[in-house]
Amino acid sequence: MKVIASSLRKGNIVDMDGRLYVVLTAENIHPGKGTPVSQIEMRRISDGVKVSERFKTTDQVERAFVEDRDFNYLYEDNDGFHFMNTETYDQILVPKDIIGSAAPFLQENMTVKLSMHEATPVAAELPQRAVLEVVETEPVTKGQTASSSYKPAILSNGVRTLVPPHIVVGTRIVVMTADASYVERAKD
Repeated sequence: MKVIASSLRKGNIVDMDGRLYVVLTAENIHPGKGTPVSQIEMRRISDGVKVSERFKTTDQVERAFVEDRDFNYLYEDNDGFHFMNTETYDQILVPKDIIGSAAPFLQENMTVKLSMHEATPVAAELPQRAVLEVVETEPVTKGQTASSSYKPAILSNGVRTLVPPHIVVGTRIVVMTADASYVERAKD
């Protein structure tokens, strides 16, 4: 299905010259003079090569038909990440480059939305938030009550983040999977 270039968003799959690309970033640029353009950064799904294209905002681009399905995360091995279809119980292997920087946030039995193109996984979307435990952080400094002062911490998945002063080792916190930013103390 053809769409105009300015409507492309992160995660969309486009078909160019018979090859599939996943959109990494899409920015519409409106210069003071001249025609507006869409700067699209994409990754070729077959081999992971990154490509940057510039289209006029009215140019037509072929968008590939992609079906989003929920899968449960099972485990990781040398080949990649293994998921199970929640409806058919079929297992599927997802290459490591599709999960990318979100890999540390994968937890057993986590529901992940996989984008499938002709039974091949092309993109993965994790839940926005994950609950993790703080395994290392600085001790509380007496009198440090300013709410804007954050301290470094290391989470149970090895990711570094910044937490408020009242968070101590062993505390379970909620973080955003996109950038590992602190949201709140876990309610459990």
